Amino acid sequence: MIKTEDLCYTYGVGTPFERHALQNVNLEIPDGALTAIIGHTGSGKSTLIQHFNALIKPTSGRVLIDGADINASGAELKRARRAVGLVFQYPEHQLFEETVYRDIAFGPRNMGLNDEEIDSRVRNAAHLVGLGEKYLERSPFELSGGEKRRAAIAGVLAMEPKALILDEPTAGLDPKGRDDILSIIKKLHEENRDMIILFVSHSMEDVAKTAENVIVMNEGRVEFEGTVETVFSNAERLRKIGLDAPQMTLLADAMRGAGFALPDNIYTVEGAADAIARIFGGGGDV
Repeated sequence: MIKTEDLCYTYGVGTPFERHALQNVNLEIPDGALTAIIGHTGSGKSTLIQHFNALIKPTSGRVLIDGADINASGAELKRARRAVGLVFQYPEHQLFEETVYRDIAFGPRNMGLNDEEIDSRVRNAAHLVGLGEKYLERSPFELSGGEKRRAAIAGVLAMEPKALILDEPTAGLDPKGRDDILSIIKKLHEENRDMIILFVSHSMEDVAKTAENVIVMNEGRVEFEGTVETVFSNAERLRKIGLDAPQMTLLADAMRGAGFALPDNIYTVEGAADAIARIFGGGGDV
């Protein structure tokens, strides 16, 4: 559904501050993908995702949604912005209505939908993010940080996009709030298998336990991409570009170095706990 062809973007063209943010990015993200984008600060992650609904137009190259160049005409641009829902970092800062219901309804109302359809979408989106009926008539400013984040995501889901893109969706949240958001992402993927879900993250742990595929950005280019297993098995390559493998991967590497026969594909706490339990409790080799 989302494809880029030789996508390039340069900030400050023709000025002393000219900087190449994206350089010949070629990607293809199929329907139903649950993909994370990782990379160091300044690697081009946020610039890339803003191209997917034409908030930024390429300096050169193309962005295709369902095979159509979204920058070719106004009609395609409008279609892309409805098809691709973008949730910015700290989206709760954009809440402004008197109630959570009205905030979630803002997008569908601007789409010109009737009241019955708006109501259905609001309640369905609130349910998807775990906000019950009791939240809908509250002021969004009375909610906790994690609840505000969920309300903001619901506002995008109420527009029923084909792709949901989240920029650092767990930034600034406490551990429970972070786990809640990650659980929502996984639930959305399980219940909407045709929807693309793409999220940017600095947390290798969040990526390891949530994503299926990973795109690694470095200096405006795609360094490499693949499944979670493929990417995190290249720990040395990640380190060379300023990233690291998940902590559990590093722990497993250290234990293997000490002589423990742990499998290679350990990326999460659950995976590490299971492997260690098999060694010490299940008669595994040491």
